[in-house]
Amino acid sequence: MATVTTPRSASVERTTLETSISVDLCLDGSGQAEFDTGVPFLEHMLDQIARHGMIDLKIIAKGDLHIDGHHTVEDIGITLGQAFYKAVGEKTGLARYGHAYVPLDEALSRVVVDFSGRPGLVWEVPFTRGMIGSFDVDLFVEFFQGFVNHALVTLHVDNLKGHNAHHQAETVFKAFGRAVRMALTADPAMAGITPSTKGTL
Repeated sequence: MATVTTPRSASVERTTLETSISVDLCLDGSGQAEFDTGVPFLEHMLDQIARHGMIDLKIIAKGDLHIDGHHTVEDIGITLGQAFYKAVGEKTGLARYGHAYVPLDEALSRVVVDFSGRPGLVWEVPFTRGMIGSFDVDLFVEFFQGFVNHALVTLHVDNLKGHNAHHQAETVFKAFGRAVRMALTADPAMAGITPSTKGTL
């Protein structure tokens, strides 16, 4: 049996002159989510992570939304990454890698993640419009860049098809949740083993 301690959880708070963020996270949850961020479309996307990743997730954020959403969205990504890093802990026995293809009507996205200990983001998402309601789609890459920098993961995100920007975004976040769930699942073949030739991650 792989050595994965459950439940894997973390609480992180991060405060700057621009934002105040708190994240409560349980990686071995049931997909329960609670959000109060002032950014409704981002909350809709975060809900996809929770439900498809089977992660219990609570995020409370206060930010300088009177300027725009940039600092709040980026700092939520940073704080979520910090919580993931803390909750994952030792990676002995984990699959380490995860991937998912997710369709939604005409849209199709692929996400591949490696809990490598090295931050890296490859983002190929050609949104067909710049705004989804009042949400600036440029902020999605800032969210994921903040996440990978602090979760210390390598993440490849590709939207392969789609002309509805809402569908494009939703397939990305659903695929992200499912890829993360795969990567953080215990692999019986790796019981007691760190999944790296280096012996550490």
